[in-house]
Formats: sequence, C-alpha cells, structure tokens
Amino acid sequence: MRAPSDEEKAAEAEQYNFASGAHQDIDDPDAGRSEEERIDIDRKLLWKLDIRLIPWLCFLYLISFLDRTNIGNAKIDGLQKDLGMTDGQYNAALSLFFVSYALAEPLTNVLLKRLRPSIFIPIIMIFWGITMTTMGLVHNFSGLAAARFFLGLAEAGLFPGVNYYLSCWYKRSEFGIRAAIFFSAAAVAGSFGGLLAAAIAKMDGIGGKHGWCWIFILEGLATILVGIASYWMVYDFPDKATFLTPTDLARVKTRLRADKQSSAEHEEFRMAYFWSAVKDWKMYAFAIIYMGCDGALYAFSLFLPTIINELGYTSTKANLLSVPPYAAAAILTVFIGWLADRTQQRGLCNIGVSFLGIAGFSMLLGSDKAGVKYAGTFLGALGIYPCVANTITWTANNFEGVYKKGVAIGFVIGWGNLNGVVSSNIYQGKDKPGFKPGHGVVLAYMILFLLGGSVVTRLLLAAENKRRISGKRDVWAEGKAAAEVEALGDKRPDFIYTL
Repeated sequence: MRAPSDEEKAAEAEQYNFASGAHQDIDDPDAGRSEEERIDIDRKLLWKLDIRLIPWLCFLYLISFLDRTNIGNAKIDGLQKDLGMTDGQYNAALSLFFVSYALAEPLTNVLLKRLRPSIFIPIIMIFWGITMTTMGLVHNFSGLAAARFFLGLAEAGLFPGVNYYLSCWYKRSEFGIRAAIFFSAAAVAGSFGGLLAAAIAKMDGIGGKHGWCWIFILEGLATILVGIASYWMVYDFPDKATFLTPTDLARVKTRLRADKQSSAEHEEFRMAYFWSAVKDWKMYAFAIIYMGCDGALYAFSLFLPTIINELGYTSTKANLLSVPPYAAAAILTVFIGWLADRTQQRGLCNIGVSFLGIAGFSMLLGSDKAGVKYAGTFLGALGIYPCVANTITWTANNFEGVYKKGVAIGFVIGWGNLNGVVSSNIYQGKDKPGFKPGHGVVLAYMILFLLGGSVVTRLLLAAENKRRISGKRDVWAEGKAAAEVEALGDKRPDFIYTL
C-alpha cells in the first residue's frame, strides 16, 4: 500500500481540524426538548428552507431546459430550411452544445463553492441569455454552431450545481423529493416549451425575422432578466446564507451531522478531494447509469416534436401534442422522488421505472401505427425523466465531503451529458418516418446502461453494506480519534450506502 502524498496528508489534517472544530463549536440548540417539540421545529425549519430555495431554483431550471431544447421546436418551424443546413449540419449544431456542456461540468461545482451561488448562477445565466438571443440573429450554420457551443459552456453550471447545492441543505432521506421537484421543471419546460413555441412562431415576419428567430430572441432576453434577478433570489450555502438565524444555522448543521454529512460546513478546496472522487468506483458506476437515462433524455426532448410531426401532424399541432407526455413525466418524477425518499430504495425505483421507458421505445421501434407510437412517447417520457432525478439523488446520497461530493456529481452529470452528442446524431432525416436506428440506440442505452447499471450498482452497494455492518471495515477506523473517523466521509465504517 503506497504512502500518502504531502497534499493528501495536508487535506487529511485539514479535515481533522474542520471536523473537530465542528464538534466543539456547534451545540444542538434543541437539546432537552421533547420529541414532539423537535419534530414540530424540524417541520417548520424544512418549510422555511423549501420556500426559500426550491421555487426559484425550479424556475431557473425550467428556463435552462427550455433554452437548450427549444431548437427542436424551431426546427419544425423552418430553422433548418431557412439557414440552408443539411441534416448533418443540424445534428452537428446539436452536438456542439453537449461537448462544451459536458467538458465544463466537472469543474463547475468547484467554481460554485468558491464564488458563491448568488454570484455564480447570475453570471452564467446572463451569459447564456445573451448567447440564446444571438441564436435568433444567425444567418448560417457557422453562426448557429458557435452559439450552441457557447450556450453549452454557459449552462453547464446550473444542473450539477443546484443538485450539489441542495444536497448541502437536506438530509439524504429528504433530498430525493426535492431533486425530483427541481428536475420536474425539465418536463414542465418540455410541456410549456411546445405551447410557447407555437405562440411565438406566429410572430413570423415581424421585424423581418422568421418565427423561429423570435423563439430564441424572446426566450434569451427573458433569461437575461431572470439572471439579474437571481442575484437577490439565490441564497448561498448554509454557512453563508443570510436568511438563517444563528439558531436555525445550528439546527441545519446538527441535522446534517446526525445524517453523517458535513456539507453545511466550510471546507477549503484541495486537489486531494478531487482525486478522492476520481479514485472512487462509485463515481463511474453512477456515471454509467446516468448516461443510460441522460442519453435517452436528450434524444427524446430534442426530437419529440419531429417524431410527432412525422406522424402526420402540422408543426403547430406537433408542438401542442408534445405537451401531454411531458406533463405525465413531471407527475411521475415527483412521485418517484417521494417514494424513493420514503423507502430509501433508489436502485429499485430506477429499475422499475426503466421498464416503462423500455416498453415505450419498443413500441416506437416495433409499430407503424400513429396511435401506438404516440402512446410510446408517453411511456418513453415516464421511463426517462424520473430516473434522471433519482440517479443524481442516489449519487449524492453515497458521497460525503463537500468537494468530493461536488466533483462526483459534476463528473456523473458531465459524462451523461456528453452522451448528448450521440443523442444528437441518431435521428437522421434519411430514417423518416420510422426513425428506427434512433429508437434502437435509445432502447439499447436504457437496457444496458440504465437498467443493467442500476442492477449491478445496487448489488455492489448492498455487498459493501454487509461488510460494514458485519464489522469487516472497522479496521479503517482503528487507532483514530472520533474527529478523524468523521473526516473519513463515506469511507467511515458506519457510513451505510443508500441502495
């Protein structure tokens, strides 16, 4: 076994100091209260957190997902034809978004922690709002491709950042439903986006612009305004949040420590935390699962209007018919988030839901009837959206340490989004109207990576839990003080993985 490097020793010493300081400085403000009183105080604290954090963050993600996928609505309104693009060029423009998006994501959570959410999130939103507006001003493929690349770069920080941010506020048994509500905004965006695109496209000809141009321009300007407002609407991490009283801050820290988390505490960044995440097998296991649902997600969201359009409906009606599948997916996403929190069986939830998506894409692949295909889009949405939020929650539940968790979530989401490059190129114009190669690739993703990855990861986590419960990992804590044991994070022998 190799000796630890100087950097790793320094990081361990800092973790020790941080952990021991946490124990010395923070007392339970509700010590001595009855169980009924504590439950009531806890409920009021959670409500206070939810009201301050969740609604605005959901709104931000709705805008984010709307801005990245509205190109699918713009396509059926004439974008590709008006810019004189081939099918290959259109798919390349989609792919460029995911390249920059995926490459930037693993680093964004470090920037979020160092710059503070109230600074970082408004900056990236204003940047991507400006980029979105310029998409309505382009005249050729080169301009659209450049805009999509910078849009991906700007949006990269929001989704992994908010999931990481929320995991620093809530216990592991509370995070799932909130992550699901947050991600359900993506399904609402798909639903709302179809209605909005159908309305904005009627501005065709105003100012000499096509209808699809106005989709990008108006939504981009709205994003800039929301980004500015976010400076006052987004709160920082618990140790810096201004809306918490000192007593409430102590309660937040006490709750997280009881849940074997230290995410509310201050921790200086060191590369040792990054390497700790990179060397952990769990990060790669969750990345495989996430690529299974995220690859399918982008294929679905980018091409659903086109798929429905090929069933014989007009562009406006195709946009409108894309609304119901998203609405159903939003409802199931929140329900699965609640169920997984209640049962703490996130793996089983992934496995069960994945069968809906597999059935849906099997219907799209195997039938030529419009009614069956449209029903398949419902099942496809139901099988994809809940798994995205559940997989991120499952990841966050099984990592501990402020920066290790942040790096792991960023890597998992980044790898999943890199598969958007595949999603952007599997639905080719030459495959109309059945799109069988595209449906086949999505089906393979869901079977191999989402379903298969969830089964294998759950089995491995269960096996490790048995070792810890039986005492086979106690040697990791031998000879260490209590604060040193706590500094081990998810390597503590008493840290039981969420299945």
